[in-house]
Amino acid sequence: MNYRKWFKRFEAAHGHRPCALITGGSSGMGLEYAKQLAEIGCNLLLVSNQKEELEKVSEDLQREKAIRVIPHYQDLATETAAEELLSFCQAENLQIDILINNAGMFFFEELTKENENKALTMMRLHTFTPTRLCILFGEEMKRRGYGYLINMSSMAAKLPCPGITIYSATKAYLKSFGKSLYFEMRPYGVGVTTVCPAAIATPLYRLKPSLLKLGVRIGLIGTPQWLVRKALNGMIRKKRVVKPGFMNIYLPPMIALLPHGLVAKLWQKFK
Repeated sequence: MNYRKWFKRFEAAHGHRPCALITGGSSGMGLEYAKQLAEIGCNLLLVSNQKEELEKVSEDLQREKAIRVIPHYQDLATETAAEELLSFCQAENLQIDILINNAGMFFFEELTKENENKALTMMRLHTFTPTRLCILFGEEMKRRGYGYLINMSSMAAKLPCPGITIYSATKAYLKSFGKSLYFEMRPYGVGVTTVCPAAIATPLYRLKPSLLKLGVRIGLIGTPQWLVRKALNGMIRKKRVVKPGFMNIYLPPMIALLPHGLVAKLWQKFK
């Protein structure tokens, strides 16, 4: 089933065009989700802490695709972020049919007291808020008998490596959480899809553009367009997990085979 067929079936079954809430929707993979869903006619609620980028993206998409796009500037790394976002949707009379937990951050550093606050922010952004959003919006979807949840995990969920201690741990949480939630939501007609991409060419990793282009050219890094197509195809089929790319197959086992002593030496060299 392609996007457009799914969209027409959704409209026919439920009497309205679907509305997608995308966290981190102003850049990277979140922006690509917005573009591809806008292309088929979905209305959008884009949430981001990048105010200028968010407003521009929303204006451009609404003008070009003749859909409703609502920008919502919010910090999602707070204890009350999920409740505040639900309250916003209720005040705006927005029914969320697709929730995409995409907002994230990344840093490659030794975990210390100096970067503890950054680590705590990552933990709230990657685990606490997505969990609460799935619970709150998931309850509404369960009552209606349909809906879709996407949680963005990562291949790093299988790579507990120094330098990405918190990142890999939080992505492992998202993967386990989504895979379990899939079975709990299935009887209610709600799909839960966990996406575990390998390296993707987005600003998240702060690599030089030349390195990103090289990685894409030699096949080590995927494009956001490719990844989001795979993710949305998995979503409309209500697949439990989407983990595209050969790196997801061969890289985790290879790294797992590295001797601990070698890992320690590599960490001392690159940290």
